[in-house]
Amino acid sequence: MKLYKLNKKELVDYCKSLGIETKGKTKNTLMEDAETYGNQQIVQAKKDGTDYELLYSKIEELSNRYSETLNGKIEDRKEEMLEDDNSHYLIYRVLGISNERGQLIDVYQNTGRFLYKYAGSFLEEATVLCFKFNNLKGKRTLVDNTVGSKPKTFEIDFLDGNNAIEIKWRDATTDGDHITKEHTRVECITSYGYKPIRVMFYYPQRKQAIKIQKILATYYKGVKGEYYGGDEAWNFVKKYTGYDLLEILTSIADKKTSSNGSK
Repeated sequence: MKLYKLNKKELVDYCKSLGIETKGKTKNTLMEDAETYGNQQIVQAKKDGTDYELLYSKIEELSNRYSETLNGKIEDRKEEMLEDDNSHYLIYRVLGISNERGQLIDVYQNTGRFLYKYAGSFLEEATVLCFKFNNLKGKRTLVDNTVGSKPKTFEIDFLDGNNAIEIKWRDATTDGDHITKEHTRVECITSYGYKPIRVMFYYPQRKQAIKIQKILATYYKGVKGEYYGGDEAWNFVKKYTGYDLLEILTSIADKKTSSNGSK
C-alpha cells in the first residue's frame, strides 16, 4: 500500500486495522509505525518459511482493495453521467450511432479510463511488494532533477542498493517528448550513481509506441542499464526476487473470474 497517498483519516483507520495505537501521532509517525509493522511481519514469515503465503495474501488483499475502489469510481461516474448533457449524441447519430449505442460507448470509455489507471497502479504496488519481500531495505525514493528544471524530482519506484527500478504495467506513449523526458530521467538517475532498470510487463500495440520502446531499450543499454519488457519483465521479477508474481496474479485472477473471463 502506498501509505504516503493516504490522507490522515485513511492512515489512522489503516493503522487501527493493524492494531497500532494512533492517538496523538502525526501522519509521518503513523506511516513509520505501519511500515515497521509490515517489515516485522515479513521478517517473521521468512523465519517461519511462510513468506510466500504472506506475500500472496498481501497481493490478494491489495487486489480486493483496488477492485472495491475501482467499482466505486465506476458506479459514481455512471450516476454522474445520468445528469450529463447528451446533446453531442446528435453527431453520433449523424455518424450512424444510435442514442442507446452512443450511451454505451460513453460508459465504456469512462470505465476504461478508470480501469487503465487502477490496473497500472495495482501492478506497480504488487511488484514493489515482491521486491520489498526480497530486500526490506529497498524503498520508493525521490531524487532531485540534476539535469533540468522540469520536473523538479523523479520518482524511483524501488531503490535496491544502486539498482533504481522503474515499474510500468504498459507504456503506450507515442510522442517524441516522452523520449526526451525518459532520457532526462535516466540521465538524472545515473548522475547519482544508480543503475536504471526498467520493467514493463505489457508492450503497447501501436507501431509508433513499439518503436519508442525499442529506442528506450537501446538507450538503457547504452548507459549500462537494463530494460525488460513482456515475458522478460515477469521472468526478471521472478529471478530477482525469488517470487513468481505472474503465478500469484494468475491464481488470484482465476479465483475471481470464471473461465470465460466474467465475474
